[in-house]
Amino acid sequence: MRVRLAVLASLVIAAIGLAVSALVWFGALEIPGEHEPRIATEHVIDPATGEVRMTIPQKDGIVTLLSGPKVPVTLPQGFSLFPASRVLGNSQVKRSGGGQDTLVTFEADAPAADVIAHYRDQAQAAGFAVSLEAETGDTRIFVGERGGTKLTATATQGTPTTGQLIIAARPTG
Repeated sequence: MRVRLAVLASLVIAAIGLAVSALVWFGALEIPGEHEPRIATEHVIDPATGEVRMTIPQKDGIVTLLSGPKVPVTLPQGFSLFPASRVLGNSQVKRSGGGQDTLVTFEADAPAADVIAHYRDQAQAAGFAVSLEAETGDTRIFVGERGGTKLTATATQGTPTTGQLIIAARPTG
């Protein structure tokens, strides 16, 4: 039982680290500077599911993070998960000032090129401009932008193919 709890705790910590890193990268979270006051966050970890709920005060309001493998995936209109993919982790971030960020890790029994084509086609249909499309080794990446929204999809060829979808949606205006 202790080993199982230690593994669960390690996975939860890794999920939080990945989600927070992505949020900082996409500009959803601001890290206080050296001379800025630090504001306490609140977080709860559900021991049964490993789901993490975190509330993070920011200058412009409250950021709420919900992360875990069983968190329902909510994507913007026009986007869907790759067919028959299995969600490994999902982080949803909502800002009180508007906008939502999503970070989904998944696996699929399909070529990485097909996974990327799925997200590229959806992004282009939704009016996203292609910022980057690249292949390095077994990994493919697609990056698109539309107004204040950025989308990044990666897929690494394997058995199964592993992927990640990040959509950082900012309110316009």
